[in-house]
Amino acid sequence: MEYILFICRDSTKEVTPELGQALGQALEAWGAEMTAKGVLVQGQRLDWYHQAKTVRRTGDEMLVTDGPFTETKEHIAGFDVVECASMDEALEVASHHPMLQYAAIEVRAFWTD
Repeated sequence: MEYILFICRDSTKEVTPELGQALGQALEAWGAEMTAKGVLVQGQRLDWYHQAKTVRRTGDEMLVTDGPFTETKEHIAGFDVVECASMDEALEVASHHPMLQYAAIEVRAFWTD
């Protein structure tokens, strides 16, 4: 079953260039390890949250607003899609994610019929 790991970063916490470089190396190593285990399907960093747009429809009217859906300190900074046998396995994979030092990770299964 596929699970998505939403990387929910606190935008009030600054990441220095040195820390960013170290984190990048840790993410590459984690990605390589999860790929070797056959778990990582794909992952991607997202563009800045303030570049996001939210679309809503009320009747026949479409409304596009700037920014993410909710106003919070945290924003979805990226995601990883993993193939795991169970939620417990997906949680185990997420528990070793380098971004846990700076972000919360929401783990959700893809919808199945």
